[in-house]
Amino acid sequence: MLNSLDLPTEPSKTRVVVAMSGGVDSSVVAALLKREGYDVIGITLQLYDHGAAAHRKGACCAGQDIYDARRVAEAIGIPHYVLDYEARFREAVIDRFTQSYLAGETPIPCVECNRSIKFRDLLETAKELGGDVLATGHYVASRALPDGRRALHRAADPDRDQSYFLYATTPEQLDFLRFPLGELPKEQTRELAREFGLTVAEKADSQDICFVTQGRYSDVIERLKPGAVQGGEIVHIDGRVLGRHEGIIHYTVGQRKGLGLSVGEPLYVVRLDAKEARVVVGPREALATRLIRVTDVNWLGDVLIEALGEKGMEVAVRVRSTREPRPAILRSTGTHTTVELLSAEDGVSPGQACVIYESDAPRARVLGGGTIARTMAEAAPAAA
Repeated sequence: MLNSLDLPTEPSKTRVVVAMSGGVDSSVVAALLKREGYDVIGITLQLYDHGAAAHRKGACCAGQDIYDARRVAEAIGIPHYVLDYEARFREAVIDRFTQSYLAGETPIPCVECNRSIKFRDLLETAKELGGDVLATGHYVASRALPDGRRALHRAADPDRDQSYFLYATTPEQLDFLRFPLGELPKEQTRELAREFGLTVAEKADSQDICFVTQGRYSDVIERLKPGAVQGGEIVHIDGRVLGRHEGIIHYTVGQRKGLGLSVGEPLYVVRLDAKEARVVVGPREALATRLIRVTDVNWLGDVLIEALGEKGMEVAVRVRSTREPRPAILRSTGTHTTVELLSAEDGVSPGQACVIYESDAPRARVLGGGTIARTMAEAAPAAA
């Protein structure tokens, strides 16, 4: 008989390390597993510590959140440890975020945090503590496959599904990870928090990028890389110079407001040219993307991705966390991986993630994903 975590041991003989961020979700995970009789240990990571972020509503992994996680651990009666990961987080997440923005990309630091900190470094720490699994409060589902491997699926609550941010989880990591909230709606999680009497039951969810204290990415970049931001020209796709800007880090693909242009027509940021320090603008139709080149692919499918070839396979992809998966064709030759969207998407930006699903169904399996490296308006001609 398997326990609720799909392990062949009694809960009391199963050690579960829970990543506790200080929020309601991970706190409920710890309390649920403790109630089920598991040997639970709570771990909280201190990822950064700079002034306003420590008490900012919607932040995580600093100041008040560490205190909240400790209080929950004491209330439910589990050991709790705080690990200082500031140096690792700075190198793996914040520095990469900065370099990516300076290169004209729009990065997603949450993906890199999960890939490089939580599911790599923290996972190894959990094993060192004798953990049988590492559990988190993410809204994503993990299910056992017939061959013993585990598959990643979209969460039951579509409004809370976090699969977009977890596509980089490797098969080996999935085998050790558990996501107890994947089958629950968010409101039920809060009800459980109230039932357990947790002080964080009504705590606001974390939001935006945790280390950006005032919601201005450019401030962080300019502080970390003084002098690296260069001004340049704002250029129309037809070659006209329309104005100047104070740094491409202040713009994102698809942006319309804040361009400071008066040309008698609505214009959008179409492309950021870091090499020439140019912001390229154009009409809305210039944002349409049909073909995406993807790099740093993490593959969770059952067949080798290289075996797809030019013929490819039908999938669904998500190019922004706020968008639903759309039908597409995935092709991979071993030297490059491309996604052909069956209908054009606007505002697809290099640096964002392209997450691949088995279909566009609500509980679809995650097949992997990668970083958007290049976008094109037209799809490539079909192979003969």
